[in-house]
Amino acid sequence: MKKTAVCFTKKGREVIKRINQECQKQGLSLWNAYTFLKPNQESEEEKKEDCPGFTRVEGSLEDWTRERFGSGHALLFVGAVGIAVRALSHLPKDKLSDSPVLVVDDNARFVIPILSGHMQGANKMAAVLAKLLGAVCVITTSTDVNGAFSADVFAAEHRLNIRNREGIKAVSAKAIEGKSITLSIKHYPPSGPVDVIVADETDAEYSLLLSPKPYTVGLGMKKGKDAGEVEQFFLGTLQEAGICPEEVYAICTIDLKEEEAAVRALRDKYRIPVLAFDKDLLRKAEGVFHSSDFVYRTVGVDNVCERAAVLGAGPDGVLVQSRKAGDGMTIAIGKRNR
Repeated sequence: MKKTAVCFTKKGREVIKRINQECQKQGLSLWNAYTFLKPNQESEEEKKEDCPGFTRVEGSLEDWTRERFGSGHALLFVGAVGIAVRALSHLPKDKLSDSPVLVVDDNARFVIPILSGHMQGANKMAAVLAKLLGAVCVITTSTDVNGAFSADVFAAEHRLNIRNREGIKAVSAKAIEGKSITLSIKHYPPSGPVDVIVADETDAEYSLLLSPKPYTVGLGMKKGKDAGEVEQFFLGTLQEAGICPEEVYAICTIDLKEEEAAVRALRDKYRIPVLAFDKDLLRKAEGVFHSSDFVYRTVGVDNVCERAAVLGAGPDGVLVQSRKAGDGMTIAIGKRNR
């Protein structure tokens, strides 16, 4: 997930610098740093100065926020909570998929996750930032402050698909009251009603159904393919197959393509991990695959998308959609059976 921070004062700049210095010491990924200072906050000389490591925000904060929020960035506002709230106006749509948003004050005393604390990890990010800064982590989600079981955190940590979102509220309410939460796994069916069951399908009575994500998507593409074009190809293929992005366990490709902007954009926007394999591993994938001399000459293996989809699906994985090609892109879908 791409991490992006923005500040509004000179003190805010120092906070972001400090965060990135601490991240570097700990081997953590750095925050992309932006500065948004109003004209009256800087002298003419200061406006001409470069801010090493920072990009100046041009245009409105609302437009800047909309673009990054829609692309799945984790957003950190260094300043007042009110600034973040106004910048996010009308953007949040779904608590299960909205981008995580956090706020740190200019003095780095408090770290406050304000959006997607559970499913997208804002609460965990806040805890990490608070530790780096020696700040207070301000958590307000009910299950956290009551030390109770959180069904959506459980689903996120185990990469499970939430099948009936209304069940989250029912399970959380019971947990907050201090009542025991019952959990059943598909291979061990319950004898009576349970709070949470992990299964593909079940006849059992439950409050919340969580399902393993069964599909892997293999991707191949020419270098530098447009991210929007690849996204439409990805979504269109899934739609034709009757698959939702939430059901995709991993995007799979060759290691040479792992850092392609289009692959990273899909990873960040849809929160789908990327599994990348080298050519030697791809050659060992079991099955009958389409073969391309051009692909072999280019990357050292005759097929990327089908082989990657099968490898990503793991033992007993199968190919459920063979290679589909379109304007320098190839895609295939595998299915996990474990």
